[in-house]
Amino acid sequence: MTATAPQPDNAILLHACCGPCSIMSMSRLRDLGLAPTLFFYNPNIHPLSEYLRRREGLLAVARRLDAPVIFADEPSLSGEFDPSGESGPRAAHPGPWLEAMAALGPGMDDMKQRCPRCYDLRFVVAARVARSRGFTQFTSTLLYSRYQNRKAILEAGARHAGPDLAFLPEDFRPGLLEGVRLSKEWGIYRQQYCGCLLSEHERYKRLLEQDVTSPAP
Repeated sequence: MTATAPQPDNAILLHACCGPCSIMSMSRLRDLGLAPTLFFYNPNIHPLSEYLRRREGLLAVARRLDAPVIFADEPSLSGEFDPSGESGPRAAHPGPWLEAMAALGPGMDDMKQRCPRCYDLRFVVAARVARSRGFTQFTSTLLYSRYQNRKAILEAGARHAGPDLAFLPEDFRPGLLEGVRLSKEWGIYRQQYCGCLLSEHERYKRLLEQDVTSPAP
């Protein structure tokens, strides 16, 4: 894979998990004098209908903020970032995430084990894209969320950085409330779980723990 011409010094690739988390992350980076390009690669998001809603939300934010955006699932990008095929429409397939979770065995039920694997899965591709497109730095909107494991995100970012690519450990959380306000004002889809099947299961499993049986009539 041959890298494209270098980006301007202030260019940065912003891995984006969704539209709402991108609003104030973009704003903060611009306040720092940086020029972010959004990048969407999230095979952890299930089902496909949910993935598409979040993709549409990110596109709406990109248009609002007049920001460039790269979707790894675009047909024109097939094979550009990963010879094994994890770009183009295949990039939306949950296979890589399922494989990463299966490798954990029973540990997949533990967020402290599965979330770092999920960060690695996305950052390895984000870093590859950054290098292939001539960026010298990248970061992620995951650093905006108060629910994500910040320490594990920073560690994953550092693992996939290198002499030619820096990971910016910016804290986007101070913009949380303003991001919530703007996403609601703009009508951007706001999800209720991180994206994966396991997090959705945890969200609803309390219903299974309730006694919902009733005597037969």
